[in-house]
Amino acid sequence: MWQLATGLFWTSVGLVIFQFLPDSLPKKFGRLLYWVGVPLQVLALAHSSDFANAPWLPPLIVVVVLVLGLLTSILCLRGLKQARSTCLEAQRSQAILAADVAFLITPQTSTARFNSLLIGIFSSAWPKYRPSRGSFILSSMLGNTIFIGLAIIPSLVNPSYLGWIILYGVAHYLLGSYGVGVFLASYFGQNRQNNHWSIQCRDVLTVPALWAFAIGLMSQPIHYPDIMNWGLQLARLTGVPAVFVLLGMQLGKFRGVQGLQTALVPASIKMLVLPLVAGLGLTLFGLHGDARLTLVLMAGMPTNSANLILAEEYNLDRQLAAGSILLSTLGLPLLLPLWVNLFR
Repeated sequence: MWQLATGLFWTSVGLVIFQFLPDSLPKKFGRLLYWVGVPLQVLALAHSSDFANAPWLPPLIVVVVLVLGLLTSILCLRGLKQARSTCLEAQRSQAILAADVAFLITPQTSTARFNSLLIGIFSSAWPKYRPSRGSFILSSMLGNTIFIGLAIIPSLVNPSYLGWIILYGVAHYLLGSYGVGVFLASYFGQNRQNNHWSIQCRDVLTVPALWAFAIGLMSQPIHYPDIMNWGLQLARLTGVPAVFVLLGMQLGKFRGVQGLQTALVPASIKMLVLPLVAGLGLTLFGLHGDARLTLVLMAGMPTNSANLILAEEYNLDRQLAAGSILLSTLGLPLLLPLWVNLFR
């Protein structure tokens, strides 16, 4: 778990230095990562990876898991909103009844307190504002398949599945974080009045990471100069710590546990629902052993740190994104043994 310890270290660094920096720095830092840091990492990855004999199953599972995460998060949002509305209506009805029937005041007061407790729970879990709902959905869908997935999973499965891990990570990174992720971030970051599907398509087509991947892939036959290779290697080494520093900066803005309460639901979807459903579905289709375990573990990786970069770029809920990353990352050591025992 050296990678998790490293991530927590750099998160702590960001948490400390944020106390001495202006509040506007996280947004500027996030945009710098979006436009420069991440594209350089993707360029280096695409230029050095071999996709000639790539299997078709990992990208297909990526698509299925993304759709599953999207649908599950939307259903949870509707359920939380409906449950909150039901509790509010029950509380109003209780208050009217207590006012009309004096001798029922005492027992009804305890019921009203219970309803108030439920309202508080659902209010903390249900994201009230549009940007928060965008971060809620993205946190439920997108996993950290590059930094944590590629670092941890190869030691848990047969080495012959390393190609599957790399392909799943790259496909999720491009299709998820900087494909569907950018589309949804743009949609929820825009006002309803000025929103149109063409804006989302434009934002996806201008994602610098996608262009960097295309350039890296097409330039594979070309040998980069040593100074350029050194720069790309430096970008790969510093990119991940920079994202965790940004995470620490956002955690430094927390005032109380409200952000963590809201983040608990999407983190649970990402860490519990998606890998469990993926494992059961793969079992039904006849996949077993390390092949199944590889895809289940990739589906169960913590919430992607790219959510925080998208939140900064498209003005989504930074606190919810940061809270989901923190909770899901802390939960990974507890859940890894569960998935290994269930699906090996």
